[in-house]
Amino acid sequence: MGLPLLKFTILLFCLLLFGCSTEYNIATKQEEVFYYSTDREVKIGESIAQQVEKEYKFAEDLLVQKRVEDVGKKIVSVCDRKDIDYHFKVLDDEEVNAVSLPGGFVYVNKGLVDKIANDDELACILAHEVSHIVARHSIKKLQAIMGYSILRLLTAPIPGTGQVGNAADVAFAEIMTGYSREDELLADQLASRYAKLAGYDPHGMISFLKKLEEINRRKPLRPKSYFKTHPYVPDRIRTVKQELGEKIDFTDYINIEQAPH
Repeated sequence: MGLPLLKFTILLFCLLLFGCSTEYNIATKQEEVFYYSTDREVKIGESIAQQVEKEYKFAEDLLVQKRVEDVGKKIVSVCDRKDIDYHFKVLDDEEVNAVSLPGGFVYVNKGLVDKIANDDELACILAHEVSHIVARHSIKKLQAIMGYSILRLLTAPIPGTGQVGNAADVAFAEIMTGYSREDELLADQLASRYAKLAGYDPHGMISFLKKLEEINRRKPLRPKSYFKTHPYVPDRIRTVKQELGEKIDFTDYINIEQAPH
């Protein structure tokens, strides 16, 4: 490794070391290390949000926007993280999807709002996205990506480290495909809890998941498809039922991926 690169790597590690903090994550119930402060997380979210809002238009129906905001505020009032402001916006996009960004930004596509049956389903969807923010899943992804970059710096100049580099590439690809299965199931668990605490029927998560499964089954699988990055629906339904203390039956353990037709 060349001296300039070595100095840069050491400096980068020092910045990470002295800039990190150990915090109790109320969502995971574990002590976790974060390199980004809450203020920094919010600034990152603001930056990404600006890019989102350059590429997408907001839905013109102000009543739809108010509905989402009102339900979102009720979820926030019972969630486990209130050290940030939350923002709920509806995008004029027909894709049935929603996304959360670091620092409290939640975007819901109009195509998703059009498919929901009631506010119970909407509450569960918004609670799922809020749960990702509560658990700081996106920040942990960013930290993993940073770790990947450092690993590439360390291994690239060293002969015979091709396998290590390839492993890092694979890890990076996995990170970029979306949240992990564990993160998604935790978000479902918390979403059921928050929806119930906010006065909504948490079974709305189950009814929407079944509906979403049918919607995606009937269309070609696209690169950004919801099911490319989410666990099997039966796994998610089982998680919701467990959170609600309900009986788990045999079908809750059957995962069958059906080809679209």
